[in-house]
Amino acid sequence: MAFGGAPGGGFGGGRAARVSARDESVQRAINAASPRIDRLGPRVVGLFRPYRWPIAGTVVLVLVGAAVSVWPPLLTQRIFDQGLFPAGGVDLTRLIWLLVVMVGLLLLGSALGIAQTWLTSRIGNRVMGDLRARLFERLQQMELAFFTRTKTGVIQSRLANDVGGVSNVLTNTVTSVVGNTVTVVASFVTMAILSWQLTLIALVLTPILVLVQRRVGQVRARVATLTQESLSEMTAITQEALSVSGVLLAKTFGRQGDESRRYGQENDRQVALQVRQQMTGQRFFALVQVFVSVLPALIYLLAGLLMRGGQVDITAGVLVAFTAVQARLLMPMMGLLRVALDLQTSAALFARIFEYLDLDPAIQDAPDAVPVDSGRLGWIEFDQVSFRYPDSGPDQSPTLDQVSFTVEPGQFVAFVGPSGAGKTTIGYLLARLHEASSGQVRFAGQDVRRLRQASLIDHIGVVSQQAYLFHASIADNLRYAKPEASLADLAEAARQANIADTIASFPLGFDTVVGEQGYRLSGGERQRLAIARVILKDAPVLLLDEATSALDSVSERIVQAALEQARRDRTTVAIAHRLSTVSQADVIYVLERGRIVEAGRHLDLVQAGGLYARLWAEQAEAPETGDRAE
Repeated sequence: MAFGGAPGGGFGGGRAARVSARDESVQRAINAASPRIDRLGPRVVGLFRPYRWPIAGTVVLVLVGAAVSVWPPLLTQRIFDQGLFPAGGVDLTRLIWLLVVMVGLLLLGSALGIAQTWLTSRIGNRVMGDLRARLFERLQQMELAFFTRTKTGVIQSRLANDVGGVSNVLTNTVTSVVGNTVTVVASFVTMAILSWQLTLIALVLTPILVLVQRRVGQVRARVATLTQESLSEMTAITQEALSVSGVLLAKTFGRQGDESRRYGQENDRQVALQVRQQMTGQRFFALVQVFVSVLPALIYLLAGLLMRGGQVDITAGVLVAFTAVQARLLMPMMGLLRVALDLQTSAALFARIFEYLDLDPAIQDAPDAVPVDSGRLGWIEFDQVSFRYPDSGPDQSPTLDQVSFTVEPGQFVAFVGPSGAGKTTIGYLLARLHEASSGQVRFAGQDVRRLRQASLIDHIGVVSQQAYLFHASIADNLRYAKPEASLADLAEAARQANIADTIASFPLGFDTVVGEQGYRLSGGERQRLAIARVILKDAPVLLLDEATSALDSVSERIVQAALEQARRDRTTVAIAHRLSTVSQADVIYVLERGRIVEAGRHLDLVQAGGLYARLWAEQAEAPETGDRAE
């Protein structure tokens, strides 16, 4: 990719060429994008169903407010014809009375407007909050594979940008549609009462405006779709590049400039789309505004022609009142047209939101799912289990192929083997984070597909290679496993995990904030906190997934001592790369290409001279490669 301008073109010429090419690219994307707005109306309306009574109250307020707003123009006619210019001269008493009534109606209209705003804001924001909560809940239900194939930033954008993008529609649509419709209809009725001849000219171009608005709305819907997709990509780039891990990677490889250019290119596309979205329909609204603005002049001309021809007798009061009502049409008509455009534009965003709401988790509880049998806790069985990742090719070998083994209560079982042998997949299948392609995974004597997922995971404690910690205090991170845990519970878990002395050395103790992903702590400290968290959970089965592979030898020994404490009175399944960490296991299963090729105790496997023995010899000769985070 060339970042400079064309040779000999100069900076200005190169930039102009890039801008032109970018605009053409955006235009091609807009033309190709689908608005995806079919059959969304009933679903959007359904979002408001829980708030039908507050909405009914809002409609009543809007109707009353619209009715009140019609009277001031009619009073204007009477002020002119009966107060200021009656046949016998100024009637001061009637003039004052009419003015008092007009001011009272204006104050009442303002009060009704405030009440409408409060109600619609409350309803709209609650609907938006419900939508956001439903979307988050559905994402929480999705299987692990969904998150491994979807960028985190894209998911965040659906929650923030897409839901936020429809906030105006959710908040203002009901009031705007009802209020403006009533105002427009009432205004036309009032105009017809005043003079049906003058009213005809105001109605001539209305169908044309509606047709043009529909076409503009379709274009804006397509632009909105592309704008949100671009926002999703920008959010994903931000999440990846500005996370602690992303910043470290960019700095250590000297790629900050490339990351800035990558963001800048997507930002340029976003700017172009935002400009296009803002400008789409501006000529249309300008045309409407000009039409409504020149309408009084046409009305005066028409009134003059009618009066000169003696076809109609129009008083000054009627003419002033008529033009006052007509002038009031501008805002509600523009409001209705804008709402129609906003609805078409937001339909693209609703389509993206409903796309996620309509996702079906690949792993769900069966209708007859049962809780874990507490009488058989600790029994784990794999019976001819095979697994293939959904996105693997047809010619690709399965990750696990006809794997069978049994773990008894209280047993310490380890799975080792080369990278890609399928070790971690066994842990995923045990916790039902993935579903076996064939065979049965049984926990406490039951096929995991017949167990309630919440009950299954309640009985498994997991310590992974990358201990994830929230940007919160140590106490908050530990209580994630047991929210009601007391400070004494935290201290005991920390003691068993060999992290109590470290926590005590911090000035704030358990109130110490660990930083983003725990980066204020060393690797060994993060891992021991993760172990303390699992100890607090007190699950009967402990799953260790490469729990010490990223640590140096000193940290490994400390963490290993903590793990030995955690394993007491628990069934333990360890997935290990470092064979030294599982040499004391009751049974070691050796995997190769998705199959168990050896099984036995450490010494027996070393003496057998098979794959395990070769791996043991290689690790004994290799220098330490752990992360020296301490």
